[in-house]
Amino acid sequence: MHKKGTHNFGHLLHVNLTAGTISLVKFSETGKSFLGGRGFNIWYLFNHLEKGTDPLGEDNILLISCGLLTGSAAPASSRLHINSLSPLTGILGSSNIGGYAGAWLRSCNIASIIITGKSVRPVYLYINPHNIHLADAQDLWGKQTIEAQNLLNAKHGHKKIKTLVIGPAGENLVRFAAIISGKDHAAGRTGMGAVMGAKNLKAIVIEKGSHKNFPAVTPVQKKAVQDYVRLIRQSPEFDTFSRLGGAGYVAWVNDFGIMGSKNYSGLEVDYISKLDGKNLEKNIRKSSGCFRCPVQCKADLVFKDAGQKTFTRPEFEPMINLGPKCGVTDIRQVIELDNLCNRLGMDSTSAATVIAFAMDLFDRKLLPEALAEGLDLTWGNTVTMKMLLFQMVQNKGLGKILRLGVKQAADRFGKASEPYAAHVKGLELTAYHPGAIMGTALGYAVSSRGGDYNNVYASMEYSMSEEEAVKAFGSREAVDIKKVSAKGLLIRKAVINNCLIDSLGLCKVPVLSLLRSFNFEHEIPLINALCDLDLTRDALYDSGMRIADIERRFNLRHAPAPLQDSLPEMFFKKSAAPEISRNDFRTMLQEYYKAMGWDENGIPPGELHE
Repeated sequence: MHKKGTHNFGHLLHVNLTAGTISLVKFSETGKSFLGGRGFNIWYLFNHLEKGTDPLGEDNILLISCGLLTGSAAPASSRLHINSLSPLTGILGSSNIGGYAGAWLRSCNIASIIITGKSVRPVYLYINPHNIHLADAQDLWGKQTIEAQNLLNAKHGHKKIKTLVIGPAGENLVRFAAIISGKDHAAGRTGMGAVMGAKNLKAIVIEKGSHKNFPAVTPVQKKAVQDYVRLIRQSPEFDTFSRLGGAGYVAWVNDFGIMGSKNYSGLEVDYISKLDGKNLEKNIRKSSGCFRCPVQCKADLVFKDAGQKTFTRPEFEPMINLGPKCGVTDIRQVIELDNLCNRLGMDSTSAATVIAFAMDLFDRKLLPEALAEGLDLTWGNTVTMKMLLFQMVQNKGLGKILRLGVKQAADRFGKASEPYAAHVKGLELTAYHPGAIMGTALGYAVSSRGGDYNNVYASMEYSMSEEEAVKAFGSREAVDIKKVSAKGLLIRKAVINNCLIDSLGLCKVPVLSLLRSFNFEHEIPLINALCDLDLTRDALYDSGMRIADIERRFNLRHAPAPLQDSLPEMFFKKSAAPEISRNDFRTMLQEYYKAMGWDENGIPPGELHE
């Protein structure tokens, strides 16, 4: 970065749970070139995590880091990025969370928490600007996430605190356990909650400090912030997202023809109008959102038959994954399932996909009766779904296998089940059906954390105009979701964009979904004004490419088996609805490798530094 002034990047908080020691050191000069958040985390992990580390062992390293702008005057600057070696996939564990915890951490002048070792008993980490310590958490162990947070709030009620907690799923090492903040802010993907549980770390409690990270003080800075807020509020989708959240796009994805239903065996469903977020507008008690975000896309819901009980509105992914993917048609049941996942501290995407997998096998008569144990696994049976969520946490019954994720579950169910296991590199796929949208199919295959949309967020393929596509990728077909032309170039850009957004600490909803700022044309002026930098787009993209490259190197080093940048067999079969041509997929993949500067096997040039 080209710095005009000086900037305090904050401190690194090192916590050794085995020794019970805590220390603060200054942010390293080398680490600054990776910005923060996702970028800093992968640089640190690549240089400090030994090959052969057990993801659930005390030698695994857990990093919880603010992006460069987290907690600043920048709108939507709420995000924390969390990385470790994943107990679900064995490769890069990577998750992102909003809310207020990131801003509170940065207000203590801390940029990153680096956690090593394992406590002999349950503890929580308490952070404020003057006193950082480990406290006993035995009274919190076994508590669901909201109950644990309520107890912490009561204990520290005179303080203004935000918390990151795990639930019973994390404590009991469900491989896709989440970290939860508030009622429904979740770092869900890749099992970071299980890493906390393995370390006997129940929670991180952060008291608000007085440090100002990139405040808007000068007229230039204030104008940059005001202009960015104005752009967000004037964006075409602002009103929908603000009122309905991601749940307001459920019908869109169905009508667009890209939604996976019944474990991806189908696409559109005829009952989608029942599940769209528009139905919930009348039930909103209060809207909320993340630190400094004008969108405020979260909502508490009330229902006449539930008394004073409130529910949180699910986001887009759980609406699809717990709905059509599992054959569920009742929106209230989807809400209850999503809220249960949050209370248990479990990634709703992985939980739903592994249940859909079991239902699919049951429907095809491929699930051994002895394992089904008399459960009714017919599509849409929400009573069974809730039972399975508890079984996974309790390590009982069929849940004892499902809690391992679809890849390992398929290993135990037998070879006949493997074609229906919807994952890439061990991570369960998200809502979009890869057979229906080519850029996303490639994104699933090459995502550094495994099969996932949000890690790549290839929204350019349906948001860009043909004219923009020609300028950016040399082909109008880059934005035709059915065509493979230029998808490798498009996904390269998407990968780098997302590495950068996760390293800056911004939210992808305003940047990509609302502003469609695919070239950072709105963000670079904001960064330069607030940070007193002279940052160019080329310099920013160089940082993004460094991050993507080192994530790849990390996975090549740590993968328990040779990396497979591919899709499940189910999507290449003639019986798939719809299927992908192997040749077309191979063409996209090779174009992506070439665009990244990697060889035909996806290996970056240079040494891996084993």
